[in-house]
Amino acid sequence: MRILVTGATGQVGRRFVPRLLQRAATSGSGDTVRVLVRDGARAEPFVRLGAQAVTGELRDAADVRKAVEGVDTVLNIAASFRGVPDEEAWAVNRDAALALGQAAVDAGVTRFVQVSTNLVYGAGRGRPCVEDDEPAAGPGPWGAYPASKAEAEAGLAALAPAHGLDLRIARLAFVYGEGDPHLASAMRWAGDWAAHHRLHMVHHADVAQGLLRVLYSADAAGRTYNIADDAPVTAVELHQLNGVPVPADLADRPLPDPWDGIVSPLRLRDELGFRPLYPSVWTARDAGAL
Repeated sequence: MRILVTGATGQVGRRFVPRLLQRAATSGSGDTVRVLVRDGARAEPFVRLGAQAVTGELRDAADVRKAVEGVDTVLNIAASFRGVPDEEAWAVNRDAALALGQAAVDAGVTRFVQVSTNLVYGAGRGRPCVEDDEPAAGPGPWGAYPASKAEAEAGLAALAPAHGLDLRIARLAFVYGEGDPHLASAMRWAGDWAAHHRLHMVHHADVAQGLLRVLYSADAAGRTYNIADDAPVTAVELHQLNGVPVPADLADRPLPDPWDGIVSPLRLRDELGFRPLYPSVWTARDAGAL
Protein backbone atom coordinates (compact mmCIF):
# COMPACT_ATOMS: atom_id res chain seq x y z
CA MET A 1 0.00 0.00 0.00
CA ARG A 2 1.26 3.47 -0.93
CA ILE A 3 -0.22 5.88 1.59
CA LEU A 4 -0.43 9.67 1.58
CA VAL A 5 -1.05 11.29 4.96
CA THR A 6 -2.17 14.89 5.31
CA GLY A 7 -2.03 16.78 8.59
CA ALA A 8 1.10 14.91 9.60
CA THR A 9 2.48 17.73 11.75
CA GLY A 10 -0.74 18.44 13.67
CA GLN A 11 -1.57 17.18 17.14
CA VAL A 12 -2.99 13.89 15.85
CA GLY A 13 -0.74 13.44 12.83
CA ARG A 14 2.61 13.89 14.51
CA ARG A 15 1.75 11.19 17.04
CA PHE A 16 0.13 8.87 14.52
CA VAL A 17 2.61 8.95 11.62
CA PRO A 18 5.53 7.42 13.57
CA ARG A 19 3.24 4.55 14.57
CA LEU A 20 2.16 4.10 10.96
CA LEU A 21 5.79 4.10 9.83
CA GLN A 22 6.67 1.55 12.51
CA ARG A 23 3.93 -0.73 11.25
CA ALA A 24 5.11 -0.32 7.66
CA ALA A 25 8.68 -1.13 8.67
CA THR A 26 7.89 -4.20 10.74
CA SER A 27 4.97 -5.79 8.87
CA GLY A 28 6.97 -6.87 5.82
CA SER A 29 4.18 -5.49 3.66
CA GLY A 30 6.35 -3.15 1.63
CA ASP A 31 4.01 -0.26 2.42
CA THR A 32 5.29 3.25 1.80
CA VAL A 33 4.19 6.42 3.57
CA ARG A 34 4.22 9.92 2.10
CA VAL A 35 3.42 13.06 4.06
CA LEU A 36 2.22 16.40 2.70
CA VAL A 37 3.66 19.23 4.79
CA ARG A 38 3.88 22.99 4.41
CA ASP A 39 7.31 23.16 6.06
CA GLY A 40 9.78 20.56 4.86
CA ALA A 41 11.89 20.93 8.00
CA ARG A 42 8.99 19.70 10.13
CA ALA A 43 8.88 16.49 8.09
CA GLU A 44 12.48 15.56 8.88
CA PRO A 45 11.61 13.35 11.88
CA PHE A 46 9.27 11.36 9.63
CA VAL A 47 11.83 11.14 6.83
CA ARG A 48 14.36 9.70 9.28
CA LEU A 49 11.79 7.00 10.07
CA GLY A 50 11.33 6.18 6.38
CA ALA A 51 8.65 8.53 5.10
CA GLN A 52 8.66 10.41 1.83
CA ALA A 53 7.92 14.11 2.17
CA VAL A 54 6.14 16.39 -0.27
CA THR A 55 6.25 20.09 0.53
CA GLY A 56 3.06 21.89 -0.32
CA GLU A 57 -0.20 23.42 0.81
CA LEU A 58 -3.37 21.38 1.11
CA ARG A 59 -5.35 24.29 -0.35
CA ASP A 60 -3.15 24.47 -3.45
CA ALA A 61 -4.45 22.30 -6.29
CA ALA A 62 -1.05 21.78 -7.92
CA ASP A 63 0.53 20.74 -4.62
CA VAL A 64 -2.27 18.28 -3.97
CA ARG A 65 -1.98 16.74 -7.43
CA LYS A 66 1.74 16.25 -6.82
CA ALA A 67 1.09 14.70 -3.43
CA VAL A 68 -1.45 12.12 -4.64
CA GLU A 69 0.51 11.05 -7.71
CA GLY A 70 1.47 7.40 -7.45
CA VAL A 71 -0.36 6.59 -4.21
CA ASP A 72 -3.31 4.24 -3.83
CA THR A 73 -4.49 5.30 -0.37
CA VAL A 74 -5.11 8.70 1.22
CA LEU A 75 -5.47 9.28 4.95
CA ASN A 76 -6.80 12.80 5.48
CA ILE A 77 -6.00 13.86 9.05
CA ALA A 78 -5.64 17.56 8.24
CA ALA A 79 -8.04 19.81 10.13
CA SER A 80 -8.54 23.31 11.44
CA PHE A 81 -9.82 22.88 14.95
CA ARG A 82 -11.98 24.72 17.42
CA GLY A 83 -11.15 28.37 17.89
CA VAL A 84 -10.05 29.15 14.33
CA PRO A 85 -12.07 31.65 12.26
CA ASP A 86 -15.08 30.01 10.66
CA GLU A 87 -13.86 30.78 7.16
CA GLU A 88 -10.65 28.85 7.82
CA ALA A 89 -12.58 25.90 9.22
CA TRP A 90 -14.72 25.74 6.06
CA ALA A 91 -11.71 26.18 3.77
CA VAL A 92 -9.64 23.41 5.34
CA ASN A 93 -12.15 20.96 6.77
CA ARG A 94 -14.65 20.97 3.90
CA ASP A 95 -13.28 22.61 0.77
CA ALA A 96 -9.75 21.23 0.92
CA ALA A 97 -11.00 17.77 1.89
CA LEU A 98 -13.36 17.66 -1.09
CA ALA A 99 -10.65 18.93 -3.44
CA LEU A 100 -8.31 16.26 -2.08
CA GLY A 101 -10.96 13.62 -2.69
CA GLN A 102 -11.40 14.75 -6.29
CA ALA A 103 -7.65 14.81 -6.86
CA ALA A 104 -7.42 11.34 -5.37
CA VAL A 105 -9.97 9.80 -7.72
CA ASP A 106 -8.38 11.62 -10.66
CA ALA A 107 -5.06 10.00 -9.72
CA GLY A 108 -6.54 6.53 -9.41
CA VAL A 109 -6.54 6.31 -5.61
CA THR A 110 -8.73 3.42 -4.47
CA ARG A 111 -8.96 3.96 -0.69
CA PHE A 112 -9.66 7.21 1.17
CA VAL A 113 -9.82 7.49 4.96
CA GLN A 114 -11.44 10.70 6.17
CA VAL A 115 -10.70 11.59 9.79
CA SER A 116 -13.68 13.38 11.25
CA THR A 117 -15.15 14.18 14.66
CA ASN A 118 -17.91 12.86 16.92
CA LEU A 119 -19.19 16.45 17.03
CA VAL A 120 -20.87 15.92 13.64
CA TYR A 121 -23.78 14.25 15.46
CA GLY A 122 -24.86 17.48 17.09
CA ALA A 123 -27.41 17.16 19.88
CA GLY A 124 -27.82 13.90 21.77
CA ARG A 125 -30.50 11.35 21.01
CA GLY A 126 -31.20 10.08 24.50
CA ARG A 127 -28.45 7.48 24.07
CA PRO A 128 -24.90 7.26 22.72
CA CYS A 129 -24.82 8.21 19.04
CA VAL A 130 -24.08 5.45 16.56
CA GLU A 131 -22.59 5.67 13.10
CA ASP A 132 -25.93 5.27 11.33
CA ASP A 133 -27.34 8.38 13.04
CA GLU A 134 -27.68 11.26 10.61
CA PRO A 135 -25.14 14.01 11.33
CA ALA A 136 -26.84 17.15 12.62
CA ALA A 137 -24.03 19.50 13.55
CA GLY A 138 -25.42 22.82 14.67
CA PRO A 139 -24.25 26.02 16.34
CA GLY A 140 -22.35 25.70 19.58
CA PRO A 141 -19.08 26.40 21.35
CA TRP A 142 -17.03 24.56 18.72
CA GLY A 143 -17.58 27.10 15.91
CA ALA A 144 -17.81 25.86 12.33
CA TYR A 145 -15.62 22.82 13.04
CA PRO A 146 -18.42 20.21 13.40
CA ALA A 147 -20.51 21.46 10.47
CA SER A 148 -17.51 21.74 8.16
CA LYS A 149 -16.47 18.18 8.98
CA ALA A 150 -20.02 16.92 8.46
CA GLU A 151 -20.22 18.55 5.03
CA ALA A 152 -16.85 17.07 4.09
CA GLU A 153 -18.15 13.62 4.97
CA ALA A 154 -21.29 14.15 2.90
CA GLY A 155 -19.39 15.49 -0.09
CA LEU A 156 -16.90 12.63 -0.08
CA ALA A 157 -19.71 10.10 0.31
CA ALA A 158 -21.37 11.58 -2.78
CA LEU A 159 -18.11 11.43 -4.73
CA ALA A 160 -17.01 7.91 -3.84
CA PRO A 161 -19.59 5.59 -5.46
CA ALA A 162 -19.21 6.91 -9.00
CA HIS A 163 -15.47 6.36 -8.90
CA GLY A 164 -15.24 3.05 -7.04
CA LEU A 165 -13.54 4.81 -4.14
CA ASP A 166 -13.46 2.88 -0.87
CA LEU A 167 -14.34 5.69 1.55
CA ARG A 168 -13.79 5.01 5.23
CA ILE A 169 -14.67 7.58 7.90
CA ALA A 170 -13.21 7.71 11.41
CA ARG A 171 -15.00 10.00 13.87
CA LEU A 172 -12.73 10.88 16.76
CA ALA A 173 -13.83 11.83 20.24
CA PHE A 174 -11.93 14.62 22.07
CA VAL A 175 -8.27 13.64 21.68
CA TYR A 176 -5.77 13.91 24.55
CA GLY A 177 -2.57 12.44 25.96
CA GLU A 178 1.18 12.36 25.36
CA GLY A 179 1.54 16.05 26.18
CA ASP A 180 -1.29 17.20 23.88
CA PRO A 181 -2.58 20.56 25.22
CA HIS A 182 -6.20 19.58 24.46
CA LEU A 183 -6.77 18.39 28.02
CA ALA A 184 -5.92 21.80 29.42
CA SER A 185 -7.74 23.63 26.64
CA ALA A 186 -10.93 21.76 27.51
CA MET A 187 -11.26 24.12 30.46
CA ARG A 188 -12.24 26.86 28.01
CA TRP A 189 -15.63 25.13 27.91
CA ALA A 190 -15.75 22.92 30.99
CA GLY A 191 -15.54 25.94 33.26
CA ASP A 192 -19.06 26.89 32.13
CA TRP A 193 -20.56 23.40 32.15
CA ALA A 194 -22.78 21.67 34.66
CA ALA A 195 -21.02 19.31 37.05
CA HIS A 196 -22.30 16.18 35.29
CA HIS A 197 -21.78 17.40 31.71
CA ARG A 198 -19.60 14.74 30.07
CA LEU A 199 -16.86 14.96 27.45
CA HIS A 200 -16.15 11.82 25.44
CA MET A 201 -12.41 11.42 24.99
CA VAL A 202 -9.84 9.15 23.35
CA HIS A 203 -6.10 8.87 24.00
CA HIS A 204 -3.63 9.35 21.14
CA ALA A 205 -2.48 5.74 21.49
CA ASP A 206 -6.04 4.60 20.89
CA VAL A 207 -6.57 7.06 18.05
CA ALA A 208 -3.56 5.42 16.42
CA GLN A 209 -4.71 1.85 16.88
CA GLY A 210 -8.21 2.78 15.80
CA LEU A 211 -7.00 4.53 12.64
CA LEU A 212 -4.69 1.65 11.78
CA ARG A 213 -7.60 -0.76 12.02
CA VAL A 214 -9.83 1.46 9.87
CA LEU A 215 -7.01 1.99 7.37
CA TYR A 216 -5.96 -1.63 6.93
CA SER A 217 -8.89 -3.91 7.70
CA ALA A 218 -10.74 -5.37 4.74
CA ASP A 219 -13.86 -5.39 6.91
CA ALA A 220 -13.73 -1.58 7.17
CA ALA A 221 -14.44 -0.99 3.47
CA GLY A 222 -17.04 1.71 3.02
CA ARG A 223 -17.71 1.94 6.75
CA THR A 224 -17.82 4.69 9.36
CA TYR A 225 -16.44 4.22 12.88
CA ASN A 226 -16.54 6.11 16.15
CA ILE A 227 -13.17 6.05 17.92
CA ALA A 228 -13.66 6.76 21.62
CA ASP A 229 -12.78 5.41 25.04
CA ASP A 230 -15.13 3.63 27.45
CA ALA A 231 -15.68 6.32 30.09
CA PRO A 232 -16.65 9.90 29.17
CA VAL A 233 -15.25 12.34 31.74
CA THR A 234 -17.38 14.83 33.67
CA ALA A 235 -16.80 18.57 34.06
CA VAL A 236 -15.90 17.98 37.70
CA GLU A 237 -13.25 15.46 36.68
CA LEU A 238 -11.84 17.84 34.07
CA HIS A 239 -11.35 20.43 36.80
CA GLN A 240 -9.63 17.82 38.96
CA LEU A 241 -7.39 16.56 36.16
CA ASN A 242 -6.28 20.10 35.38
CA GLY A 243 -5.76 21.09 39.01
CA VAL A 244 -8.47 23.75 38.80
CA PRO A 245 -10.78 24.43 41.78
CA VAL A 246 -14.32 23.22 41.18
CA PRO A 247 -16.72 26.20 41.17
CA ALA A 248 -19.16 26.13 44.06
CA ASP A 249 -22.18 26.44 41.77
CA LEU A 250 -21.17 23.67 39.33
CA ALA A 251 -23.67 21.19 40.75
CA ASP A 252 -26.52 23.70 40.46
CA ARG A 253 -26.09 24.37 36.75
CA PRO A 254 -28.66 22.86 34.37
CA LEU A 255 -27.76 20.21 31.82
CA PRO A 256 -30.26 20.36 28.94
CA ASP A 257 -28.79 17.42 27.00
CA PRO A 258 -26.92 14.75 29.01
CA TRP A 259 -26.12 12.80 25.84
CA ASP A 260 -24.54 15.68 23.91
CA GLY A 261 -21.26 14.43 22.39
CA ILE A 262 -21.54 10.87 23.74
CA VAL A 263 -20.99 8.10 21.18
CA SER A 264 -20.91 4.33 21.01
CA PRO A 265 -17.61 2.67 20.01
CA LEU A 266 -19.26 -0.76 19.74
CA ARG A 267 -19.00 -1.02 15.95
CA LEU A 268 -15.24 -0.53 16.12
CA ARG A 269 -15.00 -3.09 18.91
CA ASP A 270 -17.27 -5.68 17.33
CA GLU A 271 -16.15 -5.40 13.71
CA LEU A 272 -12.45 -4.51 14.00
CA GLY A 273 -11.48 -5.81 17.45
CA PHE A 274 -10.71 -2.43 19.00
CA ARG A 275 -9.95 -2.46 22.72
CA PRO A 276 -8.73 0.85 24.19
CA LEU A 277 -5.32 0.79 25.78
CA TYR A 278 -6.60 3.61 28.00
CA PRO A 279 -10.29 2.91 28.69
CA SER A 280 -10.51 6.11 30.73
CA VAL A 281 -8.50 9.26 31.30
CA TRP A 282 -7.79 7.99 34.81
CA THR A 283 -6.09 4.90 33.36
CA ALA A 284 -3.90 7.21 31.28
CA ARG A 285 -3.14 9.38 34.29
CA ASP A 286 -2.09 6.36 36.37
CA ALA A 287 0.18 5.23 33.51
CA GLY A 288 1.82 8.67 33.24
CA ALA A 289 0.46 9.01 29.69
CA LEU A 290 -1.29 12.38 29.97
